[in-house]
Formats: sequence, structure tokens, C-alpha cells
Amino acid sequence: MATKVPWAASADSTTRARLVPMCPRALRLDSECRDQLAWHILMAERVAQQADLFDLIHFHIAHFHFPLLRRLEVPHVTTLHGRLDLPELAPLYEEFSDMPVISISDAQRQPLAMANWIATIYHGLPDKLFDFHPRPEGYLAFLGRISLEKRVDLAIAIASAPGWPVKIAAKVDPADAGYFERDVKPLLNDPLVEFIGDVGEHDTDDFLGQAPARAAPIDWPVPFGLVMIEALACGTPVVAFRGGSVEEIIEHGRTGFIVDSMEDAVAATRQVASIDRRVCRRSFEQRFTARRMVERHVSVYTEVVNARATQVQVAI
Repeated sequence: MATKVPWAASADSTTRARLVPMCPRALRLDSECRDQLAWHILMAERVAQQADLFDLIHFHIAHFHFPLLRRLEVPHVTTLHGRLDLPELAPLYEEFSDMPVISISDAQRQPLAMANWIATIYHGLPDKLFDFHPRPEGYLAFLGRISLEKRVDLAIAIASAPGWPVKIAAKVDPADAGYFERDVKPLLNDPLVEFIGDVGEHDTDDFLGQAPARAAPIDWPVPFGLVMIEALACGTPVVAFRGGSVEEIIEHGRTGFIVDSMEDAVAATRQVASIDRRVCRRSFEQRFTARRMVERHVSVYTEVVNARATQVQVAI
């Protein structure tokens, strides 16, 4: 494969590859962009124009490019990052059942059994990105986006029952402003509740590492849950509602607790001191490092390229 692999992304991206900018800035941060789909279609076309330069192309843009890929000869894979339990996706993936796709958890696959799943590859983080914190302080941590499916309101309730402080490090996207104003903002008047807002990478380390536990009262089939492995990297156990990938990431009773009700969540929060934080860190190092993720990708790439070479030889 090429030694300077091109990376098609926004112009403000940071990479050691040769960056081919597709748009001025990350679309999630571009409040002036009214049609994100336009940039994705342009990117797919630009990649297709150079397809013969590559041994393999790896896409991360959901399914926008599927019709185009059927007309290209280059080997390819697509990682699906979002929720797949939407009814309109079933007929799409029945039609494009020839597209090789990678899941980020086994649970993510369940609604689309007909898809051409070739691997599950968990997300990974650099092993030095987060420090191990052996002695936490006394607050329950919530980190993530303020949204109805992530239920920060339940995190506050879970902390309130045993009288714990709760610190909330989260951003509020425009789509979730109504939920924040209606269901979350009134709860911030409690003196035990501290809303920090969005935090950077360094602050995330201290924020999660200093907490005895991280609350994940999810109310949706979470495809992966990056914040859960960030917590484990810090040695912080996770109290999570059952759903989606939770049972693949958290080992109940070893790296946290998986619960089915508010009562269970409160009881689990009271027991987090029984979790060995060294075991949490070890789980991260064994299962969720960037190196492990890269090794799995390289293995899958090799399989896909070899399979395509075999098909070509048979055709000849």
C-alpha cells in the first residue's frame, strides 16, 4: 500500500497522512453549513476519481457511497458508526448486501442481520492518552453530549439518592437545546450538581480519573460508547444501563456494573469502591488500545485485498 496514504477529510484535520481537504472545517463545528450531504457527495466523487491509486479504500461515511462502489473495481470496506435500528435502513442494506461492512460492536449489527458483516472492530485509544488514577475524589461523573438518549437527568438522580455530588462535562448541540432547557437546566440549581460544559482532551483525563465512577444511564442501543473506554483507561468503573454495546465493554462486577433500573443503578453506585481500578485499566490495555484496533484493521484489509485478488484470478 502507499507509504503516504491520502486522507480525505476537513481542512482542519490533523494527520500524518497526506491530507486531501474536502471542506474548510469539521462539519459538526461549522454552523454556517446548511447541507452537509453536499460535502459527502463531493468527497465520494473525488475518491472515486483516484480509485485506481489505492490497494483498498476504507469509508466512514455511512452508506452515501454504496451506489458508486458498485461501479468501481478497487477493494473497499465501510465502518458503520451510527445506530442501525431505523426501519428505513433494512431495505437499503437488503439491496446493498454485497457491500463489505465493519461494525464497532456485535450489538450494533443486530437490526441488520442481512448486511455483509466481515468484522467487528472496537474503537481504540492511544495507551498513553489517559493516565491511571488510583485515588479518586467523591463525585459521580457524566461526560458526553446532552441528549435525551444519554439521560443526564437520570445521572443526576442516581447521584442524588446516596447524596453524591455529580459533575457534568457535556456540550449542548442545537438539536438538543429543548431537552436541555426543559429537563436538565432546572436540575442544575441543586448545589450538588456542577455543570462544567464541554471539556478538552487533557481536562477529560482529570475529570474522569478523579471520579469514583462514571454514570452511563443510556436510553438507546448505543453502537459503542467511547466515553466508557476513556473511563476504563483512567481506572474509573462505569455504572451503565443495559443496552447496545454496554455488555461488550463493561464486565459486570469487575470493571463496573450493568443495571436495569434506577434502583439497581443507585445500589451499584454505592458499591463502586469494591471495583479494583487496576482491573479497569488492565481491561482497557488488553481490549481497547489504538494498537489493538490498528492490528485488527490491518488483518481485515489483508483479507479483503486477498479475496479480491482471488476473484480476479478466477475471472481470468
